[in-house]
Amino acid sequence: MDEERKITIIEGPTPEFEPVQEATVDYLTGVLEGPSPRGHIMLTRVRALNGPALVERCHRAWRAQDSIVLEFRTPVGLVQQVPIVAVRYVPTEEGDVLLLWVLMPLEVMEHLVDGPAEEDEDDFLDDWPL
Repeated sequence: MDEERKITIIEGPTPEFEPVQEATVDYLTGVLEGPSPRGHIMLTRVRALNGPALVERCHRAWRAQDSIVLEFRTPVGLVQQVPIVAVRYVPTEEGDVLLLWVLMPLEVMEHLVDGPAEEDEDDFLDDWPL
């Protein structure tokens, strides 16, 4: 994939994804121009060296009617890519922080579990909006 069409987390832990409020999901679903996205819209926060440049990279992709993805490693080391549907950066004293809303497919959510292997496979999904 073209490097301009993805944002890659190079080092650090797997990003934490959190559910978003239902009103935000409804708004972003409308922006995605579909009755229902193929996955769940989740929010994550990541540090960036140049937040404005990464936001502009997203805007260029969207203006070209292309997609842009967030690439990261799961806790077990699998490389995953999820589509970015919205972005915002917040400057802080420690550096830029990107707020990324992503479309999280169920298959990827399953790889984010960081629990014991004997745990029931469906138990972890209880905390996620379905």
